Amino acid sequence: MKIYKVIKTGNTPVLLVRLTVGLIFLSEGLQKFILPEVIGYGRFAEIGFANPEFWAWFTGVFEIVCGLLVTFGLLTRLAVIPLLCIMIVAFIMTKWPVLKQDGFWAMAHAYRTDFAMTMLSLVLLISGSGKFSLDQLVTASKGSVR
Repeated sequence: MKIYKVIKTGNTPVLLVRLTVGLIFLSEGLQKFILPEVIGYGRFAEIGFANPEFWAWFTGVFEIVCGLLVTFGLLTRLAVIPLLCIMIVAFIMTKWPVLKQDGFWAMAHAYRTDFAMTMLSLVLLISGSGKFSLDQLVTASKGSVR
């Protein structure tokens, strides 16, 4: 019965969006360190970044820290801002060239995952972390009601 109440509440979609965004960014950040030649500095070098080791490390740390914050719903609105910046840079560096070279539909295909993550991050920026979050616990413990 309790599961039904949790699912029935209006905050469940925000929780699912938060878990999706947070866990995907967390996973991508960890992979930059676990598979550096493929996902980390190797990918940044392939894209054309100067100093790819630094940028892979920098991006990976932000994806891990902000991914954890979003997953647990702590400072969610603040945490999605760097993640949105990462998505904008990813579009400019990896999808814009596809658009210019191969056209809109090729870019749309290549951008589908990035687009979904960007839109879901915008949902969290607008809505916040929702009821099932550490933000909510902190707010409740201070005596204010959201």
